[in-house]
Amino acid sequence: MQTIIRKSDTDRAAAVMADRDAMRAGFDWDQALAMLDGLPDGALNIGYEAADRHVLGGNGDAVAMRWFGKDGSVRILTYADMADLSSRFANLLNDHGLEPGDSLFALMGRVPELYAAAIGTLKAGMIFTPLFSAFGPEPIRTRMEIGRANVLLTTGALYKRKIAAWRDQIPSLKLVLVVGDEAPDGCVALGPALAGASPEFEVVHTKPEDRALIHFTSGTTGKPKGAVHVHKAVLYHAFSGRNALELTPGTVYWCTADPGWVTGTSYGIIAPLVNRVTMIVDEAEFDLERWYQTVQREKVQVWYSAPTAIRMMMRAGVEAARPYDFSSLKFLASVGEPLNPEAVVWSHQVFGLPFHDNWWQTETGGIMIANTRAMDIRPGSMGKPLPGIEAGIVERQNGTVRTCAPGEIGELALRPGWPSMMRSYLNEQARYDKCFANGWYLSGDLALKDEDGYFWFVGRADDLIKSSGHLIGPFEVESALIEHDAIAEAGVIGVPDETAGEIVKAYVVLNPGFKASGELERAVRGHARKKLGPAVAPREIVFRKTLPKTRSGKIMRRLLKARELGLPEGDISTLETDET
Repeated sequence: MQTIIRKSDTDRAAAVMADRDAMRAGFDWDQALAMLDGLPDGALNIGYEAADRHVLGGNGDAVAMRWFGKDGSVRILTYADMADLSSRFANLLNDHGLEPGDSLFALMGRVPELYAAAIGTLKAGMIFTPLFSAFGPEPIRTRMEIGRANVLLTTGALYKRKIAAWRDQIPSLKLVLVVGDEAPDGCVALGPALAGASPEFEVVHTKPEDRALIHFTSGTTGKPKGAVHVHKAVLYHAFSGRNALELTPGTVYWCTADPGWVTGTSYGIIAPLVNRVTMIVDEAEFDLERWYQTVQREKVQVWYSAPTAIRMMMRAGVEAARPYDFSSLKFLASVGEPLNPEAVVWSHQVFGLPFHDNWWQTETGGIMIANTRAMDIRPGSMGKPLPGIEAGIVERQNGTVRTCAPGEIGELALRPGWPSMMRSYLNEQARYDKCFANGWYLSGDLALKDEDGYFWFVGRADDLIKSSGHLIGPFEVESALIEHDAIAEAGVIGVPDETAGEIVKAYVVLNPGFKASGELERAVRGHARKKLGPAVAPREIVFRKTLPKTRSGKIMRRLLKARELGLPEGDISTLETDET
């Protein structure tokens, strides 16, 4: 196993590491609380910590965001600008009769209005829920129904394509805000509304356990799960941003994650703003030359990206990176799925620094295990738990939990109690309770811990598909496929892909009267893309006469995947029908 030592002085690295170990040993969350200002009478509000307190502390002129549009436009927002816009947004919500505890859903790309809206929603004591803009109409509608959305913030184009047809069927929806100076009938144009709103707003004194964020994550069966996070999570966003990502005031930081998923909120909005960094935000999607130019031009110091993007850089080769100056970079981190060892070694060669992998989930709300700047990097390892986090490898046994020995594969588990831990799944208490046993939060991920305390990801314990950092539930895809007239049954799995990590592959059984053909396959894929969006829809569809099922009628996705990859089939005693 290869180890990479960071380029800085070894003795200094050892000293910093010793400090981190001492911090871990005697740690309590009151130490982290000192990073925040708080509000009177023990109140705590994420929006206040992210914007207003910096202005009150005399740092309103510090740059909060350098934004680059697809069309070449540029906007610079200071912390005073962010406080002003977010206060206007909070007043706009109040002016329309919204109240603390109401829920706002955001469906849009990386534009400044989204960031100000997220902070303004939280300042108003309302709940912020981001949605991935590439979702199709069905995933959007399902999540808005589960979350009882009161407000939707989106663009005119997304509204017309994905919302308008069923908007009136969401009884909880009171207000639709559309970015820009014009809006479709029944919607409010955000530009004029913000201009007319007051910039003076008294932040709602939310309690630490008041709901603040809902992040949806797909399950292997049933509907998506809405993981609920509270305002106290900001304590962990601030702390982990500082300790796992080296976010300090004035740091030039680029998180490439879409705000529609948890990383783009926790570490693309909250953690950097709370730590008063300068965020780089690019509206455009991945473009190698544009990305390299951005790092060089903006002198990015901390770069947080995904393995999919890193692998795309690798495919372009060393020569593509050679013309650029990456000397500003101080720390690189990766998120979303395990980072393969080759990518760590490659980045060290090309950028002079390794990408540091870390591990966390929607449910944990923040980075739990990380390769920090001071650590020796073991390519392929997710690192070690941050201070305040107790992690272990366990095995479920007849209702109890057994702790595994070093080197033994088991389920990655955490001791509950960290501030950003989800407090519930929306309306699903039983589903939430199943995540905990014998004093552990059970992640559902398989891993091992070596003799030196480094954790190594092995695989998922369920059927979730992780494609380009996005979690995809097979049931959701199967349901959309079956809506096509030709499809009787569907089974969906993830198959390995060099760039995306996994891609979605579907096996389908046709209804009588339909025949398998290339034309039908393209039609079904087009149907799925329209319903689900390109990020979720299957890339490949295979026609079968039957699908493997248990005697209870459940399609055995595990068996589909084992046969696809040539893996052992395991116990098939419950198999009723077989694939032909």
